[in-house]
Amino acid sequence: MQDNNNLNWGKPLFYAFLILLGIFIGVFFKGNFNLGALTQKNQQPIQEMIDLVQSKYVDTVSNDSAGIKLANYYLDQLDPHSVYIPPADLNEVNEQLLPNYKGIGIEFQQYRDSVFVAYVIKDGPADKAGLQIGDILLNADDSIQLSGKKIGAEDIKRKLKGPSNSKVKLVVNRSGEMKSFVIARDNVPMSPVDAAYMIDTVIGYIRINKFADRTYEAFMQALDPLIQKGMKSLVIDLRGNGGGLLSEAVAIADELLSGNKLIVYTQGVHSPRVDYYSKREGLFEQGGLTILIDETSASASEVLAGALQDWDRATIVGRRSFGKGLVQQQFKLSNGGALRLTTSKYYTPLGRNIQRPYSKGKEVYEHDFMVRLHEDAMGIQDSSFKGATFKTPKGHLVYGGGGIYPDKWVNGNAILMDTSFKVLWEEGLMNDFILHWYVQNRTMMNTFKNPNAFLNQTASINFWAALVNYAGPKQQLKLKSLEKNKLLVQNQILALVARTHWYKQGYIEVQNALDPSFKQLLP
Repeated sequence: MQDNNNLNWGKPLFYAFLILLGIFIGVFFKGNFNLGALTQKNQQPIQEMIDLVQSKYVDTVSNDSAGIKLANYYLDQLDPHSVYIPPADLNEVNEQLLPNYKGIGIEFQQYRDSVFVAYVIKDGPADKAGLQIGDILLNADDSIQLSGKKIGAEDIKRKLKGPSNSKVKLVVNRSGEMKSFVIARDNVPMSPVDAAYMIDTVIGYIRINKFADRTYEAFMQALDPLIQKGMKSLVIDLRGNGGGLLSEAVAIADELLSGNKLIVYTQGVHSPRVDYYSKREGLFEQGGLTILIDETSASASEVLAGALQDWDRATIVGRRSFGKGLVQQQFKLSNGGALRLTTSKYYTPLGRNIQRPYSKGKEVYEHDFMVRLHEDAMGIQDSSFKGATFKTPKGHLVYGGGGIYPDKWVNGNAILMDTSFKVLWEEGLMNDFILHWYVQNRTMMNTFKNPNAFLNQTASINFWAALVNYAGPKQQLKLKSLEKNKLLVQNQILALVARTHWYKQGYIEVQNALDPSFKQLLP
């Protein structure tokens, strides 16, 4: 009896279900209903908009270009350093943190429609094959024309780079003679240490350009010879160093701090606190230490400078650093790209987070930096940007919230930023003159043992007059406005010639020797 009642009750419900199912199927296949509507309540508005654009927009939309713009706009609302990396750019971006790249090992410059070899990296594939500074690159692999037509620098790089052991055939013009080279691409080492030398009998100098993979190893290889030469005080130059890997900065700090000291810690809402301590006996824990910074010293550079300042280990000299106290983690995406997302903040041992304010948006954040560059060039100290104060163990005051503020402020030599100097770079005048002069005087350059010998033995050469003679009539008229500063121009030429012969080591040694403000940076 009870079974029959249950059956009579269930039949109307079953038929109603069939009718609703039929209506659902009919509407769905007619195109007026979307399964996505059932889940939209749980979607974020940004995903809803993407779905609607893809299914309803009047025209065809390139998902790549629209997606990149949307992703970057969304990330810009978070902070200035979270960024989406498209698949096409990922290898190049990741390569910036590697100690080498795959290619032939040259630097080139373009003059009008010709591509010149401006530098050949020692012991690199091109050097071993016999390529020389001043060679004009004509063709690659017979069919690819490099000179004689307008071609972008990035396109040239793509022709020259490639997997290890792959080969490229280059035809060059060397002083009117055609020469052919077959060069096997390989890993080309790019040291993160630009220069290391003894300034005098007791002061050593090391310049680090970035904190990439194996920067610590390169630093140690530079440090040990200086100690063997009797170094008592070390200058570490972090000017222009935009940061990189936190682990490399921590490892270097460990070599300079004694005992079990906190170097830095990181923490975020979804990232628990992680402390980094000095652990081992360092190679240079007791000698004098000076850290040089400027407006472009950022991130890992600020970690190193901040730790050494907090522990009274080093004197920080220069100008206020960039102010990046955010840590990014890179996540792979299904399309082959990556999301470099801020996941935590880093704090110096005293608890300083030195990130500059960015609440007004990325555009204002970047504009404020450009204003500071201008003011720093004018010698204006931005003391108003000092944030919360902290006290070191020895009672010195340090500041947070806007970069590392130096213990000793030194104005930069920013004369080359002056607009009157643009004539030097118009139409490649300066670079073209340097390359021309070097090729003409290659034999003499090969007689100099080091940059110091080069400086001593070229003191009598009037490079300013040589530049004026090389320039065209219109350029000569423009150069007259620089005559009052011709000594500065001559010094810049000397540094660039040294770079052409000894690469970054030569450039920095000569530049430091000729820069009148450099002595103010020294202990």
